[in-house]
Amino acid sequence: MMNQATQDFIRQHQDEDVRQLAFLGSKNPEVDMPFALDQIRGRKMARAKLPIWANIDGIIYPPHISMEQCSSESTALYKAELAAKLLDLPDSSSSSSFSSFSSENEKESEKASNSHFSKICEFAAENAVGSEFAKNEGSCEKQQILTESDKNVNEMKDEVSEADFSEEIGFVDLTGGFGVDFSYIAARLGMSSMYVERQAHLCEAAKENFGRLGLKNVIVKNGDGIEVLHSFHPKKKDAASADDSLGITYDQPRSLLKTNLGLKIIFIDPARRDDAGNKVVSLKDCTPDVTVLQEEMLLKADYVIIKLSPMLDWHRAISELSHVREVHIISVNNECKELLLVLSARNMGEMEASSADGEVKHAGNLRIYCINDAQSFVCDELDMETSSVKIAPSTLEEMQYLYEPNASLMKAGCFGVLSERYDARMLSKNSHLFVSREPIAAFPGRSFRIIAVSSFNKKELKRHLSGITKANIATRNFPLSVAELRKRLKLKDGGETYIFATTLSDESHVLVITEKASKTSKMCKNAASKTSKMCKNAVSKTSKMCKM
Repeated sequence: MMNQATQDFIRQHQDEDVRQLAFLGSKNPEVDMPFALDQIRGRKMARAKLPIWANIDGIIYPPHISMEQCSSESTALYKAELAAKLLDLPDSSSSSSFSSFSSENEKESEKASNSHFSKICEFAAENAVGSEFAKNEGSCEKQQILTESDKNVNEMKDEVSEADFSEEIGFVDLTGGFGVDFSYIAARLGMSSMYVERQAHLCEAAKENFGRLGLKNVIVKNGDGIEVLHSFHPKKKDAASADDSLGITYDQPRSLLKTNLGLKIIFIDPARRDDAGNKVVSLKDCTPDVTVLQEEMLLKADYVIIKLSPMLDWHRAISELSHVREVHIISVNNECKELLLVLSARNMGEMEASSADGEVKHAGNLRIYCINDAQSFVCDELDMETSSVKIAPSTLEEMQYLYEPNASLMKAGCFGVLSERYDARMLSKNSHLFVSREPIAAFPGRSFRIIAVSSFNKKELKRHLSGITKANIATRNFPLSVAELRKRLKLKDGGETYIFATTLSDESHVLVITEKASKTSKMCKNAASKTSKMCKNAVSKTSKMCKM
Protein backbone atom coordinates (compact mmCIF):
# COMPACT_ATOMS: atom_id res chain seq x y z
CA MET A 1 0.00 0.00 0.00
CA MET A 2 2.99 2.30 0.51
CA ASN A 3 6.48 2.28 -0.94
CA GLN A 4 9.58 1.90 1.21
CA ALA A 5 10.50 5.58 1.01
CA THR A 6 7.09 6.63 2.36
CA GLN A 7 7.27 4.03 5.11
CA ASP A 8 10.76 5.18 6.16
CA PHE A 9 9.67 8.84 6.13
CA ILE A 10 6.74 8.07 8.44
CA ARG A 11 8.96 6.24 10.91
CA GLN A 12 11.62 8.95 10.90
CA HIS A 13 9.20 11.86 11.40
CA GLN A 14 6.34 10.28 13.38
CA ASP A 15 6.70 12.70 16.31
CA GLU A 16 7.14 15.90 14.31
CA ASP A 17 4.71 18.68 13.39
CA VAL A 18 2.88 17.77 10.17
CA ARG A 19 2.58 21.47 9.26
CA GLN A 20 6.37 21.73 9.06
CA LEU A 21 6.73 18.35 7.36
CA ALA A 22 4.46 19.50 4.53
CA PHE A 23 7.31 21.73 3.25
CA LEU A 24 9.61 18.73 2.76
CA GLY A 25 7.67 17.36 -0.20
CA SER A 26 9.99 18.85 -2.83
CA LYS A 27 13.03 17.36 -1.08
CA ASN A 28 11.45 13.90 -0.98
CA PRO A 29 9.78 13.35 -4.38
CA GLU A 30 9.64 9.59 -3.91
CA VAL A 31 7.51 10.00 -0.76
CA ASP A 32 3.71 10.02 -1.02
CA MET A 33 3.56 13.12 1.14
CA PRO A 34 -0.26 13.50 1.58
CA PHE A 35 -0.48 9.85 2.63
CA ALA A 36 2.55 10.14 4.93
CA LEU A 37 1.15 13.22 6.67
CA ASP A 38 -2.19 11.45 7.21
CA GLN A 39 -0.33 8.55 8.83
CA ILE A 40 1.76 10.75 11.13
CA ARG A 41 -1.28 12.81 12.13
CA GLY A 42 -3.38 9.66 12.55
CA ARG A 43 -0.87 7.92 14.82
CA LYS A 44 -0.64 11.01 17.04
CA MET A 45 -4.42 11.03 17.45
CA ALA A 46 -4.46 7.28 17.99
CA ARG A 47 -2.07 7.54 20.95
CA ALA A 48 -4.86 9.19 22.92
CA LYS A 49 -7.89 7.68 21.18
CA LEU A 50 -6.68 4.19 20.18
CA PRO A 51 -3.57 3.41 22.29
CA ILE A 52 -3.49 -0.28 21.38
CA TRP A 53 -3.56 0.51 17.67
CA ALA A 54 -0.98 3.29 18.05
CA ASN A 55 1.55 0.84 19.48
CA ILE A 56 1.42 -1.44 16.45
CA ASP A 57 3.61 -0.66 13.45
CA GLY A 58 2.04 -0.75 10.03
CA ILE A 59 -1.49 0.40 10.94
CA ILE A 60 -2.98 2.43 8.10
CA TYR A 61 -4.82 5.54 9.26
CA PRO A 62 -7.53 7.35 7.28
CA PRO A 63 -7.69 11.11 6.58
CA HIS A 64 -8.02 13.45 9.55
CA ILE A 65 -11.82 13.80 9.56
CA SER A 66 -12.31 10.02 9.66
CA MET A 67 -9.99 9.78 12.66
CA GLU A 68 -12.01 12.45 14.45
CA GLN A 69 -15.26 10.61 13.80
CA CYS A 70 -14.18 7.05 14.59
CA SER A 71 -14.92 5.38 17.92
CA SER A 72 -12.49 5.62 20.79
CA GLU A 73 -10.98 2.49 22.27
CA SER A 74 -13.14 2.72 25.41
CA THR A 75 -16.43 2.99 23.50
CA ALA A 76 -15.41 0.22 21.10
CA LEU A 77 -14.64 -2.05 24.05
CA TYR A 78 -18.03 -1.26 25.50
CA LYS A 79 -19.77 -2.33 22.30
CA ALA A 80 -17.65 -5.49 22.14
CA GLU A 81 -18.65 -6.58 25.59
CA LEU A 82 -22.26 -5.62 24.98
CA ALA A 83 -22.29 -7.90 21.93
CA ALA A 84 -20.78 -10.72 23.98
CA LYS A 85 -23.40 -10.37 26.68
CA LEU A 86 -26.24 -10.36 24.17
CA LEU A 87 -25.04 -13.77 23.00
CA ASP A 88 -24.56 -15.02 26.57
CA LEU A 89 -20.86 -15.61 26.03
CA PRO A 90 -18.87 -16.45 29.17
CA ASP A 91 -17.30 -13.56 31.00
CA SER A 92 -13.71 -13.07 29.99
CA SER A 93 -12.96 -11.27 33.21
CA SER A 94 -12.43 -12.87 36.56
CA SER A 95 -14.27 -9.96 38.13
CA SER A 96 -17.42 -10.69 36.10
CA SER A 97 -17.39 -7.08 35.18
CA PHE A 98 -20.45 -7.15 32.92
CA SER A 99 -22.95 -9.20 34.85
CA SER A 100 -25.37 -6.30 35.00
CA PHE A 101 -26.28 -6.72 31.33
CA SER A 102 -27.81 -10.16 31.85
CA SER A 103 -29.61 -9.46 35.09
CA GLU A 104 -33.23 -8.52 34.49
CA ASN A 105 -33.90 -7.84 38.15
CA GLU A 106 -31.06 -5.43 38.78
CA LYS A 107 -32.65 -2.07 39.44
CA GLU A 108 -30.17 -0.39 41.77
CA SER A 109 -27.41 1.47 39.99
CA GLU A 110 -24.85 0.41 42.53
CA LYS A 111 -25.61 -3.19 41.61
CA ALA A 112 -25.19 -2.35 37.95
CA SER A 113 -21.83 -0.69 38.44
CA ASN A 114 -19.99 -3.69 37.03
CA SER A 115 -20.78 -2.50 33.54
CA HIS A 116 -18.84 0.72 33.53
CA PHE A 117 -15.85 1.71 31.52
CA SER A 118 -13.18 1.20 34.15
CA LYS A 119 -13.96 -2.50 34.21
CA ILE A 120 -14.16 -2.59 30.45
CA CYS A 121 -10.68 -1.15 30.20
CA GLU A 122 -9.47 -3.68 32.77
CA PHE A 123 -10.98 -6.35 30.60
CA ALA A 124 -9.05 -5.07 27.58
CA ALA A 125 -5.74 -5.02 29.38
CA GLU A 126 -6.09 -8.26 31.32
CA ASN A 127 -8.11 -10.51 29.06
CA ALA A 128 -7.17 -9.37 25.60
CA VAL A 129 -10.56 -9.93 23.92
CA GLY A 130 -9.13 -13.09 22.36
CA SER A 131 -6.96 -11.38 19.74
CA GLU A 132 -3.28 -10.86 19.21
CA PHE A 133 -3.37 -7.09 19.32
CA ALA A 134 -5.00 -7.04 22.76
CA LYS A 135 -2.94 -9.95 24.09
CA ASN A 136 0.14 -7.88 23.51
CA GLU A 137 -1.29 -4.63 24.78
CA GLY A 138 0.66 -4.64 28.02
CA SER A 139 4.06 -4.85 26.35
CA CYS A 140 3.65 -3.61 22.83
CA GLU A 141 5.81 -0.48 22.83
CA LYS A 142 6.50 0.05 19.13
CA GLN A 143 5.66 -3.63 18.71
CA GLN A 144 4.97 -5.07 15.29
CA ILE A 145 2.72 -8.08 14.92
CA LEU A 146 4.65 -10.41 12.66
CA THR A 147 1.66 -11.93 10.91
CA GLU A 148 0.89 -11.89 7.23
CA SER A 149 -2.53 -10.38 6.54
CA ASP A 150 -3.65 -13.18 4.25
CA LYS A 151 -3.20 -15.77 6.99
CA ASN A 152 -5.85 -14.13 9.09
CA VAL A 153 -8.04 -12.04 6.82
CA ASN A 154 -9.85 -13.49 3.85
CA GLU A 155 -9.14 -12.05 0.45
CA MET A 156 -10.98 -8.81 -0.12
CA LYS A 157 -14.09 -9.41 -2.19
CA ASP A 158 -15.35 -6.92 -4.74
CA GLU A 159 -18.54 -8.62 -5.87
CA VAL A 160 -21.46 -9.78 -3.81
CA SER A 161 -22.31 -13.43 -4.37
CA GLU A 162 -24.31 -15.97 -2.43
CA ALA A 163 -21.26 -18.20 -2.12
CA ASP A 164 -19.50 -15.59 0.04
CA PHE A 165 -21.96 -16.06 2.87
CA SER A 166 -21.47 -19.39 4.55
CA GLU A 167 -23.62 -20.39 7.48
CA GLU A 168 -20.56 -19.89 9.68
CA ILE A 169 -20.69 -16.08 9.43
CA GLY A 170 -21.97 -14.93 12.81
CA PHE A 171 -21.31 -11.19 12.86
CA VAL A 172 -21.46 -8.56 10.13
CA ASP A 173 -20.76 -4.83 10.20
CA LEU A 174 -22.72 -3.32 7.30
CA THR A 175 -21.04 0.11 7.56
CA GLY A 176 -17.43 -0.75 8.35
CA GLY A 177 -15.77 2.67 8.03
CA PHE A 178 -12.31 2.74 9.62
CA GLY A 179 -13.08 -0.61 11.27
CA VAL A 180 -12.48 0.23 14.93
CA ASP A 181 -15.84 -1.03 16.21
CA PHE A 182 -15.69 -4.06 13.94
CA SER A 183 -12.22 -5.08 15.10
CA TYR A 184 -13.11 -5.07 18.79
CA ILE A 185 -16.48 -6.77 18.39
CA ALA A 186 -15.11 -9.45 16.04
CA ALA A 187 -12.17 -10.12 18.35
CA ARG A 188 -14.41 -10.45 21.40
CA LEU A 189 -17.00 -12.70 19.74
CA GLY A 190 -14.38 -15.02 18.26
CA MET A 191 -16.58 -16.08 15.34
CA SER A 192 -16.37 -15.70 11.57
CA SER A 193 -17.12 -12.04 10.88
CA MET A 194 -17.63 -9.82 7.85
CA TYR A 195 -16.65 -6.18 7.42
CA VAL A 196 -18.54 -4.34 4.66
CA GLU A 197 -17.54 -0.93 3.29
CA ARG A 198 -18.36 0.86 0.03
CA GLN A 199 -15.10 2.82 -0.21
CA ALA A 200 -12.33 0.71 -1.69
CA HIS A 201 -9.46 2.59 -0.01
CA LEU A 202 -10.97 1.96 3.43
CA CYS A 203 -11.33 -1.73 2.58
CA GLU A 204 -7.68 -1.90 1.56
CA ALA A 205 -6.66 -0.25 4.82
CA ALA A 206 -8.97 -2.52 6.83
CA LYS A 207 -7.53 -5.65 5.26
CA GLU A 208 -4.02 -4.54 6.14
CA ASN A 209 -4.98 -3.41 9.65
CA PHE A 210 -6.94 -6.53 10.59
CA GLY A 211 -3.95 -8.64 9.61
CA ARG A 212 -1.63 -6.48 11.73
CA LEU A 213 -4.08 -6.75 14.63
CA GLY A 214 -4.08 -10.52 14.40
CA LEU A 215 -7.80 -10.84 13.72
CA LYS A 216 -8.77 -14.28 12.42
CA ASN A 217 -11.67 -15.51 10.28
CA VAL A 218 -12.49 -12.06 8.94
CA ILE A 219 -13.89 -11.29 5.49
CA VAL A 220 -13.33 -7.79 4.11
CA LYS A 221 -16.02 -7.00 1.54
CA ASN A 222 -15.96 -3.97 -0.70
CA GLY A 223 -19.63 -3.42 -1.46
CA ASP A 224 -22.92 -1.85 -0.49
CA GLY A 225 -24.14 -2.88 2.95
CA ILE A 226 -27.78 -3.08 1.88
CA GLU A 227 -26.94 -5.40 -1.02
CA VAL A 228 -24.89 -7.56 1.31
CA LEU A 229 -27.80 -7.72 3.75
CA HIS A 230 -30.10 -8.86 0.96
CA SER A 231 -27.67 -11.67 0.13
CA PHE A 232 -27.93 -13.33 3.53
CA HIS A 233 -30.50 -16.07 3.98
CA PRO A 234 -33.33 -15.39 6.44
CA LYS A 235 -32.55 -16.81 9.82
CA LYS A 236 -36.14 -17.35 10.92
CA LYS A 237 -36.88 -20.21 8.54
CA ASP A 238 -33.59 -21.99 9.17
CA ALA A 239 -33.82 -21.49 12.90
CA ALA A 240 -37.34 -22.92 12.96
CA SER A 241 -36.20 -26.08 11.18
CA ALA A 242 -33.27 -26.33 13.59
CA ASP A 243 -35.73 -26.09 16.47
CA ASP A 244 -37.53 -29.17 15.25
CA SER A 245 -34.38 -31.20 14.84
CA LEU A 246 -33.11 -30.25 18.28
CA GLY A 247 -36.41 -30.63 20.07
CA ILE A 248 -36.42 -26.92 20.93
CA THR A 249 -39.45 -24.71 20.34
CA TYR A 250 -39.02 -21.51 18.41
CA ASP A 251 -40.47 -19.55 21.33
CA GLN A 252 -37.44 -20.36 23.48
CA PRO A 253 -34.56 -17.85 23.69
CA ARG A 254 -32.40 -17.85 20.61
CA SER A 255 -29.28 -18.15 22.76
CA LEU A 256 -30.34 -21.75 23.49
CA LEU A 257 -29.98 -22.68 19.86
CA LYS A 258 -26.43 -23.94 19.65
CA THR A 259 -26.31 -23.86 15.86
CA ASN A 260 -24.38 -21.92 13.25
CA LEU A 261 -27.48 -21.10 11.26
CA GLY A 262 -27.66 -17.48 10.25
CA LEU A 263 -26.26 -14.31 11.73
CA LYS A 264 -26.02 -13.66 15.43
CA ILE A 265 -25.42 -9.90 15.35
CA ILE A 266 -25.68 -7.13 12.76
CA PHE A 267 -23.91 -3.86 13.54
CA ILE A 268 -24.82 -0.72 11.61
CA ASP A 269 -23.67 2.89 11.93
CA PRO A 270 -25.79 4.99 9.55
CA ALA A 271 -24.46 8.30 8.31
CA ARG A 272 -25.99 11.27 10.13
CA ARG A 273 -25.53 13.87 7.39
CA ASP A 274 -27.51 14.58 4.24
CA ASP A 275 -26.10 15.02 0.71
CA ALA A 276 -25.29 18.65 1.48
CA GLY A 277 -23.28 17.70 4.57
CA ASN A 278 -25.86 18.98 7.05
CA LYS A 279 -26.59 17.04 10.24
CA VAL A 280 -29.95 15.28 10.36
CA VAL A 281 -32.16 14.98 13.44
CA SER A 282 -34.42 12.11 12.45
CA LEU A 283 -33.51 8.44 12.27
CA LYS A 284 -35.41 8.16 8.99
CA ASP A 285 -33.11 10.77 7.43
CA CYS A 286 -29.94 8.78 8.20
CA THR A 287 -28.27 6.68 5.51
CA PRO A 288 -29.10 3.86 5.24
CA ASP A 289 -32.61 4.19 6.62
CA VAL A 290 -32.72 1.57 9.39
CA THR A 291 -36.46 2.07 9.86
CA VAL A 292 -36.91 0.47 6.44
CA LEU A 293 -34.28 -2.22 6.99
CA GLN A 294 -35.19 -3.25 10.55
CA GLU A 295 -37.54 -6.10 9.67
CA GLU A 296 -35.10 -7.63 7.22
CA MET A 297 -32.19 -7.30 9.65
CA LEU A 298 -34.15 -9.02 12.43
CA LEU A 299 -35.27 -11.72 10.01
CA LYS A 300 -31.61 -12.51 9.39
CA ALA A 301 -29.99 -11.95 12.79
CA ASP A 302 -30.74 -12.50 16.47
CA TYR A 303 -29.70 -8.96 17.40
CA VAL A 304 -29.12 -5.64 15.70
CA ILE A 305 -26.94 -2.95 17.28
CA ILE A 306 -27.50 0.53 15.83
CA LYS A 307 -24.91 3.21 16.58
CA LEU A 308 -26.27 6.76 16.51
CA SER A 309 -25.18 10.28 17.30
CA PRO A 310 -25.81 11.41 20.91
CA MET A 311 -27.47 14.48 19.39
CA LEU A 312 -30.42 12.40 18.19
CA ASP A 313 -33.52 12.24 20.38
CA TRP A 314 -33.59 8.63 21.59
CA HIS A 315 -37.30 8.84 22.45
CA ARG A 316 -38.05 9.81 18.86
CA ALA A 317 -35.66 7.15 17.56
CA ILE A 318 -37.36 4.27 19.37
CA SER A 319 -40.76 5.55 18.26
CA GLU A 320 -39.56 5.01 14.67
CA LEU A 321 -38.51 1.43 15.41
CA SER A 322 -40.63 -1.50 16.51
CA HIS A 323 -38.27 -3.93 18.23
CA VAL A 324 -35.98 -1.91 20.48
CA ARG A 325 -34.88 -3.86 23.53
CA GLU A 326 -32.14 -1.69 25.06
CA VAL A 327 -30.92 1.90 24.89
CA HIS A 328 -27.30 2.63 25.82
CA ILE A 329 -26.20 6.23 26.31
CA ILE A 330 -22.41 6.40 26.58
CA SER A 331 -20.45 9.32 27.98
CA VAL A 332 -16.70 9.73 28.41
CA ASN A 333 -15.36 12.42 30.73
CA ASN A 334 -18.94 13.62 31.17
CA GLU A 335 -19.41 14.21 27.44
CA CYS A 336 -21.99 12.17 25.54
CA LYS A 337 -20.25 10.23 22.79
CA GLU A 338 -22.66 7.60 21.47
CA LEU A 339 -26.21 6.37 21.49
CA LEU A 340 -26.71 2.62 20.97
CA LEU A 341 -30.02 0.90 20.25
CA VAL A 342 -30.28 -2.88 20.59
CA LEU A 343 -33.03 -4.53 18.54
CA SER A 344 -34.17 -8.10 19.01
CA ALA A 345 -36.86 -10.25 17.40
CA ARG A 346 -37.59 -11.56 20.85
CA ASN A 347 -39.53 -8.35 21.38
CA MET A 348 -42.05 -9.43 18.77
CA GLY A 349 -45.47 -9.85 20.28
CA GLU A 350 -44.58 -7.67 23.22
CA MET A 351 -45.36 -4.39 21.49
CA GLU A 352 -48.57 -2.44 21.61
CA ALA A 353 -49.64 0.21 19.12
CA SER A 354 -51.16 3.36 20.47
CA SER A 355 -54.66 3.83 19.12
CA ALA A 356 -54.21 7.59 19.32
CA ASP A 357 -51.22 8.15 17.07
CA GLY A 358 -50.01 4.73 16.04
CA GLU A 359 -46.73 5.19 17.88
CA VAL A 360 -45.10 1.97 19.04
CA LYS A 361 -45.01 1.44 22.77
CA HIS A 362 -42.62 -0.99 24.42
CA ALA A 363 -44.49 -2.98 27.03
CA GLY A 364 -42.27 -2.18 30.02
CA ASN A 365 -39.36 -4.22 28.69
CA LEU A 366 -37.18 -1.45 27.31
CA ARG A 367 -34.06 -0.94 29.43
CA ILE A 368 -31.99 2.24 29.51
CA TYR A 369 -28.27 2.11 30.38
CA CYS A 370 -26.55 5.39 31.25
CA ILE A 371 -22.76 5.02 31.27
CA ASN A 372 -20.16 7.61 32.21
CA ASP A 373 -16.60 6.46 32.88
CA ALA A 374 -16.72 4.67 36.24
CA GLN A 375 -20.42 5.32 36.82
CA SER A 376 -23.47 3.51 35.53
CA PHE A 377 -27.21 3.79 35.97
CA VAL A 378 -29.83 1.31 34.78
CA CYS A 379 -33.60 1.66 34.67
CA ASP A 380 -36.44 0.64 32.40
CA GLU A 381 -39.14 2.49 30.55
CA LEU A 382 -41.77 1.49 33.10
CA ASP A 383 -39.65 3.04 35.87
CA MET A 384 -39.56 6.31 33.96
CA GLU A 385 -43.31 6.27 33.32
CA THR A 386 -44.26 5.56 36.95
CA SER A 387 -41.66 7.67 38.80
CA SER A 388 -42.18 11.30 39.67
CA VAL A 389 -39.70 14.04 40.47
CA LYS A 390 -39.60 15.35 44.04
CA ILE A 391 -39.18 19.14 44.02
CA ALA A 392 -37.13 20.87 46.70
CA PRO A 393 -38.64 23.76 48.69
CA SER A 394 -37.73 27.26 47.55
CA THR A 395 -35.78 27.72 50.79
CA LEU A 396 -32.73 25.47 50.87
CA GLU A 397 -31.62 25.97 54.47
CA GLU A 398 -31.90 22.28 55.35
CA MET A 399 -30.23 21.08 52.17
CA GLN A 400 -26.54 20.41 52.63
CA TYR A 401 -25.54 18.72 49.38
CA LEU A 402 -26.00 19.41 45.67
CA TYR A 403 -25.72 16.87 42.83
CA GLU A 404 -25.23 17.26 39.10
CA PRO A 405 -26.24 14.12 37.13
CA ASN A 406 -23.71 12.93 34.59
CA ALA A 407 -24.14 13.72 30.90
CA SER A 408 -25.66 10.36 29.92
CA LEU A 409 -28.34 10.72 32.60
CA MET A 410 -29.11 14.24 31.43
CA LYS A 411 -29.54 12.83 27.95
CA ALA A 412 -31.75 9.98 29.19
CA GLY A 413 -33.99 12.32 31.15
CA CYS A 414 -34.78 9.79 33.89
CA PHE A 415 -34.99 12.42 36.63
CA GLY A 416 -38.00 10.90 38.35
CA VAL A 417 -36.17 7.59 38.78
CA LEU A 418 -33.14 9.42 40.16
CA SER A 419 -35.30 11.34 42.62
CA GLU A 420 -37.08 8.27 43.96
CA ARG A 421 -34.11 5.92 43.94
CA TYR A 422 -31.84 8.24 45.92
CA ASP A 423 -34.44 10.27 47.80
CA ALA A 424 -33.05 13.44 46.25
CA ARG A 425 -35.03 16.55 45.34
CA MET A 426 -34.69 18.55 42.16
CA LEU A 427 -34.38 22.32 42.53
CA SER A 428 -37.16 22.93 40.01
CA LYS A 429 -38.83 21.16 37.12
CA ASN A 430 -36.33 22.44 34.56
CA SER A 431 -33.19 23.00 36.63
CA HIS A 432 -31.97 19.35 36.67
CA LEU A 433 -29.90 19.80 39.81
CA PHE A 434 -30.61 17.75 42.92
CA VAL A 435 -30.19 18.44 46.64
CA SER A 436 -30.33 16.40 49.83
CA ARG A 437 -29.93 16.77 53.59
CA GLU A 438 -27.53 13.83 53.91
CA PRO A 439 -24.72 12.85 51.53
CA ILE A 440 -25.57 10.30 48.81
CA ALA A 441 -22.37 8.39 48.12
CA ALA A 442 -23.67 6.39 45.13
CA PHE A 443 -25.27 9.27 43.20
CA PRO A 444 -24.35 8.92 39.49
CA GLY A 445 -22.85 12.33 38.93
CA ARG A 446 -20.79 15.02 40.65
CA SER A 447 -21.41 15.72 44.33
CA PHE A 448 -20.93 19.05 46.13
CA ARG A 449 -21.32 20.41 49.64
CA ILE A 450 -23.39 23.59 49.77
CA ILE A 451 -21.54 26.50 51.39
CA ALA A 452 -24.15 29.20 50.80
CA VAL A 453 -27.19 30.12 48.73
CA SER A 454 -27.31 33.72 47.58
CA SER A 455 -29.85 35.87 45.82
CA PHE A 456 -28.70 38.60 43.46
CA ASN A 457 -29.06 41.31 46.08
CA LYS A 458 -25.81 43.31 45.97
CA LYS A 459 -25.21 43.21 49.72
CA GLU A 460 -25.97 39.49 49.89
CA LEU A 461 -23.69 38.75 46.94
CA LYS A 462 -20.87 40.76 48.51
CA ARG A 463 -21.25 38.87 51.80
CA HIS A 464 -21.32 35.37 50.29
CA LEU A 465 -18.58 36.00 47.71
CA SER A 466 -16.23 37.70 50.14
CA GLY A 467 -12.73 36.27 49.76
CA ILE A 468 -13.58 34.39 46.55
CA THR A 469 -11.54 35.64 43.58
CA LYS A 470 -12.05 32.73 41.18
CA ALA A 471 -14.62 29.98 40.79
CA ASN A 472 -15.94 27.31 38.43
CA ILE A 473 -19.31 28.59 37.19
CA ALA A 474 -22.16 26.61 35.61
CA THR A 475 -25.68 27.68 34.68
CA ARG A 476 -28.79 25.48 34.76
CA ASN A 477 -32.15 26.97 33.75
CA PHE A 478 -30.75 30.47 34.08
CA PRO A 479 -31.18 33.57 31.85
CA LEU A 480 -27.48 34.52 31.67
CA SER A 481 -24.62 32.66 30.01
CA VAL A 482 -21.55 31.61 31.96
CA ALA A 483 -19.48 34.35 30.31
CA GLU A 484 -22.06 37.03 31.12
CA LEU A 485 -22.36 35.88 34.72
CA ARG A 486 -18.60 35.67 35.23
CA LYS A 487 -18.23 39.25 33.98
CA ARG A 488 -20.98 40.43 36.31
CA LEU A 489 -19.52 38.64 39.34
CA LYS A 490 -15.94 39.67 38.44
CA LEU A 491 -14.60 36.20 39.11
CA LYS A 492 -11.74 34.44 37.35
CA ASP A 493 -12.08 30.85 36.19
CA GLY A 494 -10.75 27.99 38.31
CA GLY A 495 -10.16 27.37 41.99
CA GLU A 496 -11.94 25.04 44.39
CA THR A 497 -15.24 26.92 44.56
CA TYR A 498 -18.12 25.77 42.33
CA ILE A 499 -21.02 28.13 41.70
CA PHE A 500 -24.28 26.98 40.14
CA ALA A 501 -26.57 29.71 38.86
CA THR A 502 -30.08 28.31 38.64
CA THR A 503 -33.80 28.82 39.21
CA LEU A 504 -35.72 27.51 42.23
CA SER A 505 -39.28 26.20 42.37
CA ASP A 506 -40.65 29.68 43.14
CA GLU A 507 -38.95 31.02 39.95
CA SER A 508 -36.34 32.95 41.93
CA HIS A 509 -32.80 33.12 40.56
CA VAL A 510 -30.01 32.14 42.95
CA LEU A 511 -26.35 31.25 43.17
CA VAL A 512 -25.61 27.98 44.93
CA ILE A 513 -22.04 28.27 46.18
CA THR A 514 -20.41 24.89 46.76
CA GLU A 515 -17.24 22.88 47.07
CA LYS A 516 -16.64 19.31 45.96
CA ALA A 517 -17.95 16.79 48.44
CA SER A 518 -14.76 14.75 48.04
CA LYS A 519 -12.80 17.68 49.45
CA THR A 520 -15.10 17.79 52.46
CA SER A 521 -14.67 14.06 52.91
CA LYS A 522 -10.89 14.40 52.83
CA MET A 523 -11.03 17.21 55.37
CA CYS A 524 -13.17 15.05 57.64
CA LYS A 525 -10.77 12.13 57.26
CA ASN A 526 -7.79 14.34 58.03
CA ALA A 527 -9.57 15.76 61.05
CA ALA A 528 -10.48 12.28 62.24
CA SER A 529 -6.90 11.15 61.73
CA LYS A 530 -5.54 14.08 63.72
CA THR A 531 -8.07 13.45 66.48
CA SER A 532 -7.13 9.79 66.56
CA LYS A 533 -3.43 10.65 66.85
CA MET A 534 -4.16 13.15 69.64
CA CYS A 535 -6.16 10.52 71.50
CA LYS A 536 -3.38 7.95 71.10
CA ASN A 537 -0.80 10.45 72.38
CA ALA A 538 -3.00 11.32 75.33
CA VAL A 539 -3.48 7.65 76.19
CA SER A 540 0.23 7.06 75.86
CA LYS A 541 1.06 9.96 78.17
CA THR A 542 -1.55 8.85 80.68
CA SER A 543 -0.15 5.33 80.62
CA LYS A 544 3.39 6.60 81.27
CA MET A 545 2.19 8.77 84.17
CA CYS A 546 0.38 5.82 85.73
CA LYS A 547 3.51 3.69 85.47
CA MET A 548 5.51 6.39 87.23
